[in-house]
Amino acid sequence: MDSPRLPARPRVGLLGTGPWAHRTHAPALAAHAGSDFAGVWGRRPEAAAELADAYGVKVYEDPDALFADCDVVAFALPPDVQAPLAVRAAAAGRHLLLDKPVATTVEDARAVADAAARHGVASVVFLTLRFAEPAAGWVAEQAARSGWFTASAHWLGAVFPPDGAPSAYAASPWRKDKGGLWDVGPHALSVLIPVLGDVTSVIAARGPSDVVQLALRHASGAASTAVLSLGAPAAAAGVGLELRGAEGVFSLPDWTDVPGAYGRALDALVTAARTGVADPRDAEFAARLTQILAEAEAQLPA
Repeated sequence: MDSPRLPARPRVGLLGTGPWAHRTHAPALAAHAGSDFAGVWGRRPEAAAELADAYGVKVYEDPDALFADCDVVAFALPPDVQAPLAVRAAAAGRHLLLDKPVATTVEDARAVADAAARHGVASVVFLTLRFAEPAAGWVAEQAARSGWFTASAHWLGAVFPPDGAPSAYAASPWRKDKGGLWDVGPHALSVLIPVLGDVTSVIAARGPSDVVQLALRHASGAASTAVLSLGAPAAAAGVGLELRGAEGVFSLPDWTDVPGAYGRALDALVTAARTGVADPRDAEFAARLTQILAEAEAQLPA
């Protein structure tokens, strides 16, 4: 990968103005020691102006103008809005700090990965468990082990709880439409795949609410399961992942400081751009996640 050169302090522009941008992307970009937060574009100009004003950065009326002024583009957009804009940013020679899922169709995810490769730009996808500590270090430790037998994961969010107020993310139409499979499925797969190997088969089934249950086989021969939802009762919500194998039983630790994790994702992108060595959490990996999730979705009743 022959990446466009980065200046000593790359300029980072943010696309998106929703709760995730307010809580994670913008504060992390403002706090990042090695780059400059350059500006914001959003589909709602008034929201973009409000977020830009909060951080004293420029508001852009057009994403291409932001691309022209920046070295890195950070995305906090719905996946199927993100994908075509990421292709445009790559064509402009801008490195890509993407959100998950990159897209909800194989074609669109493939287009992002291909554009990054074609234009020689680096890409990193913000998969929280791969950057938040101590979870990220734990994943690396488990990936170095062998002899895995099975694993079980659950990510049960209460974004749309049946017994209480919805979360700040409930106003997201794509989450309401796609549910836990697409919103939190990438998180579970982002841990299972580096430890157990690529998915060789997937079986999907519906549960209550938006629950999707996945039964997976991996290249290592291990089997895993994942239970995914955004509609869990508040008292039932939680995240967990357990690995079992010849060396014992290992459980995913808790993690905190999501803005700090986002800063580490930007560090990883800068490293990939400067070294020309693709990060393992790049757009190509994200395209594979989309392929697996699309295969699962196709098995579910309409």
